[in-house]
Amino acid sequence: MTVVDPEAQTTWVPEADEGADDTDDMPLSTRLSIADTLTLGNATCGFMAVYFTTTGVLIPHLTGNEDGGMARHSAATAVMLMLLASVFDLFDGLVARKLRSSAMGAELDNLSDLISFGLAPAYFVVVWGMVADDAYQRVSAVAAIVVLLAVVLRLARFSCTTLRDGVFQGMPSPFGALTVISVVLLELPFFPTLLAIVGVAWLMVSRVEYPKPRGPLAVAMLGWIMLSMGLLGAWAFEAPGGELLLQTGCALQVVLGAVIPLFATARRVNTFRDNRREARATQLP
Repeated sequence: MTVVDPEAQTTWVPEADEGADDTDDMPLSTRLSIADTLTLGNATCGFMAVYFTTTGVLIPHLTGNEDGGMARHSAATAVMLMLLASVFDLFDGLVARKLRSSAMGAELDNLSDLISFGLAPAYFVVVWGMVADDAYQRVSAVAAIVVLLAVVLRLARFSCTTLRDGVFQGMPSPFGALTVISVVLLELPFFPTLLAIVGVAWLMVSRVEYPKPRGPLAVAMLGWIMLSMGLLGAWAFEAPGGELLLQTGCALQVVLGAVIPLFATARRVNTFRDNRREARATQLP
């Protein structure tokens, strides 16, 4: 007969129950918030922009089944998706400030911005270099890499630096991506287009200060995005004057991209001069 010591017995707990408890004990900070859902919408739009650029523009060009109308619609859809990604990017920050945001919010935002405003516009530049008549494929690929790396560096710097409230350092990646796309859609000669693309990439990693889209500026930005979508739709469906309207909108985007740094630099120089004058005035007896 076997004798069992009651004091030596231990209580057995099923492993499945332990796993269930771990799931229930997941901290709230790692659960998706409403702002995180908007951020994931941003990433989805960026991926779909790459998809439409590939299936509607690149593949028909490579297979010799080019259809001007299909390529126009696909290119317009890809750019609209990037515009929609910028809307998600605008609202996820606003929602995060008003409601709860998870600990993953900042990381998700950077990863989504890399897809929508780094990979998608860089890929658009690569495809432009392959399908345009006067473009050089390898040179345009280098320009696309420059755009992608500029966005990577800008997002990395944003994560590890602290600036005064209300400003960005360097052109924001959504604004930079839309400016790059606008340069391509203007259909300028190859080398001026290339120089403009590299110039936008430089502005994204520069130290020029840009205001954050808040209040009236956020409303104006949203209105500009909606107007741009309308111009793209008119161009895609070959509405009367649609191409002229799109060219005008792209030109305005490029002008804004060039003028804002000039105003920001002039304001910084004036502030520096005023500070020097005040310093000299305080040193006088």
